[in-house]
Amino acid sequence: MKRVLRDVVVSAVSAVATVGAGTGALLASSEALAQEGGATVAPQPSGVAIRRIVVEGNQRIEPATIASYLLVRPGDTFDPERIDLSLKTLFATGLFADVQIEQRDADLVVSVIENPIINRVIFEGMRTLDESDLEGEVQARPRSVFTAARAQADVQRIIEVYRRAGRFAAQVTPQVRELDQNRVDLIFEVDEGPVTGVRDVNFIGNESFSDRTLRDAIVTNESSWWNFFQSNDNYDPDRLEYDREQLRQFYSNRGYADFRVVSAVAELTPDQSDFFITFTLEEGDRYEFGEIRIETELNRLSQDLLLAAVPIRRGTEFRGDLIENSIDSMSYLAGTVGYANVDIVPRVERDRENRVVNITFEVNEGPRSFIERIDIVGNTRTIDSVIRREMRVNEGDAFNRVLLDRSRQRVQALGFFESVTVEDSDGATPDRSVVTVTVEEQSTGELAFAAGYSSAEQFLFDASITERNLRGRGQFLRLRASTSAQRQQLDLRFTEPRFLGREMAAGFDLYTLRTDFLSQSSFENQSTGLGLRLSFPVAERTSLGLTYSLIQDDTEIQDAFIDHDGNVGTPSIDQCDPINPGRPLLCDQEGSFLTSVLGFTVNWDRRNDPIFATRGFDLSLSQDVAGLGGEVNYLRTELDGGIYYGLPWAGWRLSGRLSAGYIMGWGGDDVRINDRFFKGGSSFRGFDVAGIGPRQLLVDDVTGEIVQEGDALGGNVFAVGTIQLDVPIPLPESYGIGAALFTEFGTLGIVDSASRGVVDLTGDNRLVVDDTASLRAVAGVSVFWDSPFGPVQFDFAHPLQNEEYDQVEEFRFSTRTRF
Repeated sequence: MKRVLRDVVVSAVSAVATVGAGTGALLASSEALAQEGGATVAPQPSGVAIRRIVVEGNQRIEPATIASYLLVRPGDTFDPERIDLSLKTLFATGLFADVQIEQRDADLVVSVIENPIINRVIFEGMRTLDESDLEGEVQARPRSVFTAARAQADVQRIIEVYRRAGRFAAQVTPQVRELDQNRVDLIFEVDEGPVTGVRDVNFIGNESFSDRTLRDAIVTNESSWWNFFQSNDNYDPDRLEYDREQLRQFYSNRGYADFRVVSAVAELTPDQSDFFITFTLEEGDRYEFGEIRIETELNRLSQDLLLAAVPIRRGTEFRGDLIENSIDSMSYLAGTVGYANVDIVPRVERDRENRVVNITFEVNEGPRSFIERIDIVGNTRTIDSVIRREMRVNEGDAFNRVLLDRSRQRVQALGFFESVTVEDSDGATPDRSVVTVTVEEQSTGELAFAAGYSSAEQFLFDASITERNLRGRGQFLRLRASTSAQRQQLDLRFTEPRFLGREMAAGFDLYTLRTDFLSQSSFENQSTGLGLRLSFPVAERTSLGLTYSLIQDDTEIQDAFIDHDGNVGTPSIDQCDPINPGRPLLCDQEGSFLTSVLGFTVNWDRRNDPIFATRGFDLSLSQDVAGLGGEVNYLRTELDGGIYYGLPWAGWRLSGRLSAGYIMGWGGDDVRINDRFFKGGSSFRGFDVAGIGPRQLLVDDVTGEIVQEGDALGGNVFAVGTIQLDVPIPLPESYGIGAALFTEFGTLGIVDSASRGVVDLTGDNRLVVDDTASLRAVAGVSVFWDSPFGPVQFDFAHPLQNEEYDQVEEFRFSTRTRF
């Protein structure tokens, strides 16, 4: 049963707190009485001394503790002024609900009523928020002292939490439930009320940009009944301030150096269900960049060299972000020549008559400082050591902004975090800096599904479960299963990024793979293998990987019978029978083979960002040699690289990629079909799996026309290039939709001479192998959707150049979800 403690507390804790001017306030307690001279001290003859101090009514607090707050002691004379100050001091402790001080003969009697102790803090009526969302906000805690003022302050804190969640009609009623031993349960009864949305966002004073354009520039969205996944369509005062800054940046980056937001007003509708938000703007004139000057006293950097690093050109449209970019570029350049800390101050001068902005950068060497400590913030799952081992600086090192930027890139490259920022602040002394690495964890577990559709009406399905940050230690574990018309695969992969505590990554792979190319190449292959991997850095941006694989292959040729004209039909002879004039060339590769492969991979990564690079390149060279044991001998070399360039417009990026490979047999061995390169599907958009490259064909001996398309044989040489333009979609960013225009071009060809023979059949047909490395090219569009169920990619491609026997795939999609 909920009851009040006493009259003064009843009025305090039963007040209903609501948003607006009608918010209830706790009524005055006995503390007010103390402030008004609530203690009654009887007049005493001058010179009467206090014989003793008597404490009454205390339950938990020792009398000596209470007496220690008094400003009088036994032996002192009765002084009404000091006794009144003692009364106020006792109230100020927050330990007492009521205090009375009186004189009984020569005794000073202090009567107290202690504030109760909170047994539990209970939240009732919550539907949209969790208790954990409020427990961190309120100050009331179990075993702490209850006061009406503190309870009311917690009410306001709870209401503020609901305001940030868009519920401005929320009401909170604090109550207490009395228990024995002067304990209480503090109960906050919550009426959440409806979500307060944003009915309309309006702009006043915008002449250069439409309301729709400006709505896309801010975070707050208008509420709409059909957008279930929108999260920024409720009113939040903090978000409104952020929107003001977003508008300032939007205009500043489009030439409006004098732009300002005059006001941002939110008005609640009469039914208190929505807000009207109105921004009043003053755009000002549009400016261009004028003269750019450098003033420096650095010996190892000339003004011309620093000016070359500035991405600002005279006569171009003014953009505020280019000033910050210029500071970053010059700081980075100074770091490369040994200046660990530079002080760059831009002086911005507006020439309003000519509408130009002149900028002078003062570049000087800053005071030498050292790193006092490195703080890691936000890693709720990843342990500190995983992040610290990626830092290129340690505590006690000289402050170096270049190395800090490289550290940020390395931490971001882990793929464990949504965002990574590295900031520095003043340390305990002027020559000390505190580096704070702030990370935002993201899902590293991934449950992935992929599906595809080809022009040959074939479907594929792929499922995998991956954890890229196992136990928060950066370990990688993946179990994958896939099936399609061509392949069934099951594999397990594990990687330890710091093997034996050293800067080496080690791992293993176990897999079994059944490849069914009966419809393409008339063979099936079952592979079972074990792989071991070890990689380590050889330079800051270069690493070397070593691999060893042991693979058991079982190749089977399709069981089929043909007649003497080479046509499949009534059984006559086995197609692999030596007497068959049209015996497929693959028949010589049937059987079981053990392959022992040793290889290496060199990676060189100069990208500025491992997730979405806007400058730099990456390059990978690998080579594998089979024949150190086993029954198969070959040498395989592959090269893969990409280059990236961010365009001046936000979200636009141009990138190019090239991959190439060559495989050759040695020791008298030809390259077996399952060791050759097959391209198509995800490796060459626009074509089916194994859709391009050498193929066995049945041709008319007279006309030379293709009568029947035969087996895809794979090739010993390939080269595939990609040029892609990432473009933003003119939709709100909350939709999570992006796109890219791409063209892919390349070739796959050449097989060993033993696989290139021509077989004449009875009649007018013959079997030939076309292994010409002719050019193929496609163009298309990829659409990316960051859906609530996981990222989805759609690929639409159209062949521009291909052979008539190539297998075309004009549409493909894939999806995955993370946990």
